[in-house]
Amino acid sequence: MREATFTFRVDEALKNEFATAAKSRDRTGAQLLRDFMRDFVKKQAEVAEHDIWFRRQVQIGIDAANAGDVVSAGAVEDEAEAWRIKTRHKLALSKS
Repeated sequence: MREATFTFRVDEALKNEFATAAKSRDRTGAQLLRDFMRDFVKKQAEVAEHDIWFRRQVQIGIDAANAGDVVSAGAVEDEAEAWRIKTRHKLALSKS
């Protein structure tokens, strides 16, 4: 792997505090910054992957709705009411 230098400006007090904190963890500031960069890049890839998945799921829903594959509000409410009754029953049993 080729290495490159990354140079940026930072407040001297922050730099000193960061170096002290890094040293207390037996690491150099450069090691921690590389770790932070790797974590950030990984998180951004995960966010992008989730965004692709989410958009795909939304499109599936839109396509289903456009094809008439929908559940009526009444059917949803009937199912929710059955769930609420079942949950209330479980709660009543756990309290006795």
